Amino acid sequence: MTKALITGITGQDGSYLAEFLLGKGYEVHGLIRRSSTFNTDRIDHLYRDFHDPNAKLFLHFGDLSVSGQIMDLLASIRPDEIYHLGAQSHVRVSFDMPEYTGDITGLGTLRILESIRKTGIKTKFYQASSSEMFGAAPPPQSEKTLFQPRSPYAAAKVYAYHIVQNYRDAYGIFATNGILFNHESPRRGETFVTRKITRAATQIKLGLKDKLYLGNLEAKRDWGFAGDFVEAMWLMLQQDKPDDYVIATGETHSVREFAEKVFSKLGLDYAKYVAVDARYFRPTEVDVLLGDASKARKALGWQPRVSFDELVDMMIASDLESAKKEKTLVDAGFSCANTERIS
Repeated sequence: MTKALITGITGQDGSYLAEFLLGKGYEVHGLIRRSSTFNTDRIDHLYRDFHDPNAKLFLHFGDLSVSGQIMDLLASIRPDEIYHLGAQSHVRVSFDMPEYTGDITGLGTLRILESIRKTGIKTKFYQASSSEMFGAAPPPQSEKTLFQPRSPYAAAKVYAYHIVQNYRDAYGIFATNGILFNHESPRRGETFVTRKITRAATQIKLGLKDKLYLGNLEAKRDWGFAGDFVEAMWLMLQQDKPDDYVIATGETHSVREFAEKVFSKLGLDYAKYVAVDARYFRPTEVDVLLGDASKARKALGWQPRVSFDELVDMMIASDLESAKKEKTLVDAGFSCANTERIS
């Protein structure tokens, strides 16, 4: 049975990837941070008690800032494939926490690569690179586009990208970079703009919220479905030789357009409910991200299946169901938080 280790397994991508790999008969191990509360909602439906002889998903406490812990874990599990998705991944937050972002997002990748090298395990390594690395580079962006990072997060990802290439060349490690453009789903974190929009719009629809505050409405992004993108991760590690690939849909939409579409589908005029708050602007903005995934389409045989409209519908349906449950509680006299969170 093929073993895989996923860092960031409790996140959006980690949960979809765990589902995907379990469906292919893998034994899946996930790295989670120790906390007084569990943050496993996205993978609870996959988990069986480890005493169950049919259990194929196993969780391990660990931290990307502790190299010895990572090394011990790799030596113990000896995974055939490692999917490194763990990071401080919120771009706006990286401006507030640049040192932490550099440590976890950048050096966290180095710590895993060093652990692979020192333990000598034979494994294939996937690095979750990001379209944010392109930053100010003009679209469309491909594997040949020069990086122009515009945030501490993007700069940390650029470091991780190059250290992956270095360890691949220097030590013969099967290490690949997947430069993924924005990918969303109903499991997206609530502080990311797409989910922030669908969640607020459905709450507004049911009278649970009055206003939605956003930052740069003119920023354009290449949005796809996370479930499609995790398949590309897997395909990269099934190749004979490691390489780097852009994964994207090839179409771009603005934040304004996304908001307009969501509110319109709910029968609402977004202009009545959406306001701009300068606190959500980044100190340095990325205007347009538009990926050219022709290399991945040809070499991996990958292509997105879920369209932009289908993605929006999927996210609205999920958040509308959540909003209905919230309204039931409110109508029953329970108080639900309806304040703007840091994002």
